[in-house]
Amino acid sequence: MRFIKGFYMALGMFVAIPLPFHIWDEKLTTIMVACFPLVGLLIGALWWGGLVLLTLPTFPVIIVAAILTVLPFWLAGFIHLDGYMDTSDAILSWRPLEDRLRILKDSLVGAFAVIMVVILFLLQFAAVFSIVDGGRFFALLIVICVLSRSLSVFCIFTLRHNEISHYVALIGDKKSSASIVFTAFVALAAFSFAVFYAGLTGVIVCLAVVVGYAFAMRKACKSMDGISGDLLGYAMVIGELCGLIGLALTQGMELTVWF
Repeated sequence: MRFIKGFYMALGMFVAIPLPFHIWDEKLTTIMVACFPLVGLLIGALWWGGLVLLTLPTFPVIIVAAILTVLPFWLAGFIHLDGYMDTSDAILSWRPLEDRLRILKDSLVGAFAVIMVVILFLLQFAAVFSIVDGGRFFALLIVICVLSRSLSVFCIFTLRHNEISHYVALIGDKKSSASIVFTAFVALAAFSFAVFYAGLTGVIVCLAVVVGYAFAMRKACKSMDGISGDLLGYAMVIGELCGLIGLALTQGMELTVWF
């Protein structure tokens, strides 16, 4: 029952889909964070389902790709995209740490955020277009969403938080071994599915997500002196983009190897 309530809380916090009622219990915030990969499972499944449905009629590929480029951000209420933009603004300002943290908290949109979100959508649209046009391994979209959120949970419980991180207020300074183990199990299940479903293509996509996420988080964490919710969104968006690019690059290649 506690897990179900925690998962419902995670849906209310990280998904834009309307829920029939609101639940919040401070004692279950650690469980809520641990359920983040399951939120990714739901969003990924809806993303994959939208792709399948949109490719059944004879819609132009470019229209389908445009809708699917926006869909995961919309399903998440644009919360992670907001973090990506805020973090881009702060990091690319090249100002002292105090100013970067102030920019991170600022609700105004700066020039660097606009530039980076345009670059993001150009690359993501191109990747999604190639995936739809290639017509292979659509279900890896689910894996991409699960892995990116699993990595975020690991970061929340293992990395140092900066002074403006709201996750410290949610979970305190404690590390949850049970949550880490659960997240590792979900991530391993996602990776295993990718391997058995798509072979070497699945491995490439998973590695692309992990490498892209790790590189983005390392750069952001170093620049902002610790992690925060915005930095998690920044790393997630980049990790998922790298996964999409990895999947797009494998379209048309004979890379399927069954292990």
